[in-house]
Amino acid sequence: MHTKAVYRSAQGFNDAGLVTLRFNFRGVGTSTGSHDDGIGEQDDLRAALDWLESEYPHLPLVVGGFSFGSMVGLSVGSDDHRVVGLLGIGLPVALDDRYDYSYLSRADKPILVVQGENDEFGSGEEVARALTPLGSHLTLVRVPDTDHYFEGKLAELRAAVWGYYNAGPGARILAAI
Repeated sequence: MHTKAVYRSAQGFNDAGLVTLRFNFRGVGTSTGSHDDGIGEQDDLRAALDWLESEYPHLPLVVGGFSFGSMVGLSVGSDDHRVVGLLGIGLPVALDDRYDYSYLSRADKPILVVQGENDEFGSGEEVARALTPLGSHLTLVRVPDTDHYFEGKLAELRAAVWGYYNAGPGARILAAI
């Protein structure tokens, strides 16, 4: 939640006119509980979506996540009918075979992925190889000369998110408001 990449992408959402909620999963920061290998974290996200839907019933729900949070967000958001768009930042793909994103081919919503070209958990090239076969509803923005945390390129991350929802494929989400 306090990661600079998360903060800057939330600013990009705000710049585009979306309301944002940043939260920690169980066991992270001052949140209670303990890490649950992605299972309980999916429940955490669903609870956040329930709250957002009750507080902002007429606004579109877009799920975004960073690193492990992107895996959780993409998996939950791709199947949740309330979610109209997805954002993945710093997708891990290079660690082992557990990172299968093939389910995204069935997601009927625009998906933006922003990846540091030199991300140690999945380079821009590795993420492109994983996502390109999954469909034209996925947009990959590769930020050159940066790592997993977008060190030195946070403005580019923010601009990528804003641009996607301002004039890119995500703009149709805001047009429906």
